[in-house]
Amino acid sequence: MEKRKVIIKNEVGLHARPAALFVQVANKYLCDVYIESGNKKVNGKSIMGVMSLGAYQGEELTIITKGEDESEALEDLIDLIENRMID
Repeated sequence: MEKRKVIIKNEVGLHARPAALFVQVANKYLCDVYIESGNKKVNGKSIMGVMSLGAYQGEELTIITKGEDESEALEDLIDLIENRMID
């Protein structure tokens, strides 16, 4: 299992299109993906789970990956949030 904290830079947070993009990238990998925000933990491969976080710009999230390709998935998802998310 690997995990890392990340700050959402995207102006609209992790809603609608950015959430769908996150789920799309997460589903490219075999490992389990989870997102923690506060005391809430959701499946990062579920659009409903990701949207239910209501994550906003400046919020700190913890991305957790567990399984066969966990390192690659974590790096890709962190890069997505920090560098490739569109507003």
